[in-house]
Amino acid sequence: MANGPLSHRRTLTVYRYLTGPDDAAFCHKVTQALGKGWLLYGPPSLTFDAVKGCVICGQAVTKDVDDLEYSAGMKLADV
Repeated sequence: MANGPLSHRRTLTVYRYLTGPDDAAFCHKVTQALGKGWLLYGPPSLTFDAVKGCVICGQAVTKDVDDLEYSAGMKLADV
């Protein structure tokens, strides 16, 4: 086992689930996340909101971040 600085590196996989109406703004939200290093995790999902009368999209994304400790208060969009 190595004793160098890399031997204690830990990687945290961060998960987010993006949601919104099926429109250009949702596509921009996903595109922005991809541009910040997030990766698509599984297929998108769609559901119909009968109250609002529109389709709602969902897309899970993940990002591996070195040397980050998990905290329940962390703002995932800023990772």
